[in-house]
Amino acid sequence: MHKTEAKKRIEKLRQVIHHQRYLYHVLDRLDLSETALDSLKHELKKLEDEFPELITPDSPTQRVGGAALDKFQKVRHAVPMLSLEDVFSEEEFLEWTDRITKLFNTFGGETSDKSKSEVSPPNVRFPGGFFGELKFDGLAVSLLYENGVLLQAATRGDGEIGEDVTQNIKTIESVPLRLELHGKLPQHVSLYQKEISRVLAFGTVEVRGEVIITKKNFARINAAQKKKGEKIYANPRNLAAGSIRQLDSAITASRHLDFFAYDLVTDFGQQTHSEEHILLTAFGFKSDPEALCLQGLREVSKFRNSIGKKRDNLAYHVDGIVVQVDNNTLFQKLGVVGKAPRGAIAFKFPPEETTTRVVDIRSQVGRTGVLTPVAHLEPVNIGGVMVSRATLHNADEIERLGIKIGDTVVVGRAGDVIPDIRAVLKDLRTGKEKTFHMPTKCPVCGNSVDRAEGEVAYRCVNKNCPALKQKGLYHFVSKKAFDIDGLGPKIIDVLLDQGLMQDAADLFELKEGDLAPLERFGEKSASNLVKAISEKKQVPFSRFLYALGMLHVGEENALLLTKYISTHHSLPTTHGKISKLTPILQGLSVDDLKNIPGIGDKVAESIYSWFHDKHHIIYLEKLDKVGIHVEIPKLKIAGLSLRGKSFVFTGEMEHMSRDEAKEKVRALGGDVSESVSKKTGYVVVGENPGSKYNKAQEFGVTILHEKEFLQLIT
Repeated sequence: MHKTEAKKRIEKLRQVIHHQRYLYHVLDRLDLSETALDSLKHELKKLEDEFPELITPDSPTQRVGGAALDKFQKVRHAVPMLSLEDVFSEEEFLEWTDRITKLFNTFGGETSDKSKSEVSPPNVRFPGGFFGELKFDGLAVSLLYENGVLLQAATRGDGEIGEDVTQNIKTIESVPLRLELHGKLPQHVSLYQKEISRVLAFGTVEVRGEVIITKKNFARINAAQKKKGEKIYANPRNLAAGSIRQLDSAITASRHLDFFAYDLVTDFGQQTHSEEHILLTAFGFKSDPEALCLQGLREVSKFRNSIGKKRDNLAYHVDGIVVQVDNNTLFQKLGVVGKAPRGAIAFKFPPEETTTRVVDIRSQVGRTGVLTPVAHLEPVNIGGVMVSRATLHNADEIERLGIKIGDTVVVGRAGDVIPDIRAVLKDLRTGKEKTFHMPTKCPVCGNSVDRAEGEVAYRCVNKNCPALKQKGLYHFVSKKAFDIDGLGPKIIDVLLDQGLMQDAADLFELKEGDLAPLERFGEKSASNLVKAISEKKQVPFSRFLYALGMLHVGEENALLLTKYISTHHSLPTTHGKISKLTPILQGLSVDDLKNIPGIGDKVAESIYSWFHDKHHIIYLEKLDKVGIHVEIPKLKIAGLSLRGKSFVFTGEMEHMSRDEAKEKVRALGGDVSESVSKKTGYVVVGENPGSKYNKAQEFGVTILHEKEFLQLIT
């Protein structure tokens, strides 16, 4: 095909693909099948590959492309991107209408109802009334088009200066790369058509809207995260915001973000905000399908209640509605206070929280002996779930809240799951409230409770405390330890209550006849459980160490100790009896353990103490006698480029799972640790990093972003 023919074909292909994008993303329909559309896109890509000089910025092929950025450039907004004031009740909304009514009156305007004494809420009517739309829970961005083609996209930032995220915004299919009028404009806005045509051809257009991620897509991404063993994302807004701020646009594209336009900054002569929504749709943008014109508080409340009822069934998350004075001239006259326009308000849904009273505070004992204070509440319904308890975490949290038994508190559900005390209403105290003190005796066994210097945790000192035994057994059979299928907390509780076990070693001596008579068991289920337990007598050494439940020893420290043993001690076989390994572990001094890369002082002392405790020695002998064998893996060393270097990971990685990254480090001779210390070589930072990132900065540890880490290991 000659270049002239290719140019004509390319232009036609782009025109059809752009139109199909509009039909799908704005009108929710397609004239072509997805496979046919994919075929057209493929043809366009091949032609552009053959004639790269014909590629234009608005081509559908340019949605994902180019090298990853090193950083985002700053962008100053020509018109500040303002935030909105929040209100949560009809009373607060009425206060807002009263304020703007008074200002409106100073402009010589009138209202249809100036009385505050009516039983029903006043129905203040501004010229054109209000415009109501959904308050999307996403990230606000501004899009700048020049001569109809997307030139620049920027985040809100501080309202004055944002970041250039053009490359990432281009990956969002619902963002048109070129503005053009779709269909015929309604009669009342067709007056602007001449000006629109002129500006689209030769001028600049600014559009603002919200980048979001749908609930379905959010669930898909979290399912993939869970499958990889990675941390799931807390909420769609954070994921959308984090995706837009990716330096690699290919990652952004993989998130399949969406965009809803809500503001047309450019003046085409439009007189109302509702007209702007009509124009935005005509330009090829999605705009809120629920939006409508409203008159006064009655209609606003009806609209908000309607959205509240259908909120869970919407495809995307919303946290309220936005109500704006529809008349643009009046909206501009009302001006700005602080960083919020006076003429618009965010009428938000109340958070899922309520108030109740603290009946008592009691301490629970965990598997390592740590006492956790738990508030017992007067039962209360939060978001459809009855809540009667809420964790207080530790004594420091109690002190921070200043909570007392008998207090009235604000309780919410953190992440819609965990009951969480958010505030204490001290003004409601009667003087009968009681101060809570952490117990000096264990509430389970009655032995002493100790708080080590420099720690927030209180611990039971009795190593044979029944609570430690119970939680320790839960830990022993868990997925990351022995992973015994079908053996959960309820069955362990039954076995303890019936005296069929004292410790984990007793599990491996259970017979079908021991279990069959018990409640919850039959002959078949008893046989299945005994078989499942027997099949787990051989376990990797690192998981065995983790299962022992040593203080401060999680998966990573167990792996570090395993690696040290396998590389510094001559072992005759790849697996063997515990009795062959116990002398080696007992022969390690605290200094030996401290010298293991990634093992800190506290961890070293904990390991040493555990293996020199007489009760634990007896326990190891029992495990040995029941036939537990441990596997010492032969390390797969692909090289030694990372030998002597230790790594800590924080945040979500995009190009590989965290487990894969750790295995890669180990394969190259490096070490992986759970905590950051001054000895740490590198902290690898992914998306949404935690406190380890701050620790790395504090200790001056080298920080690697994922791209730098990938370069290091390749």
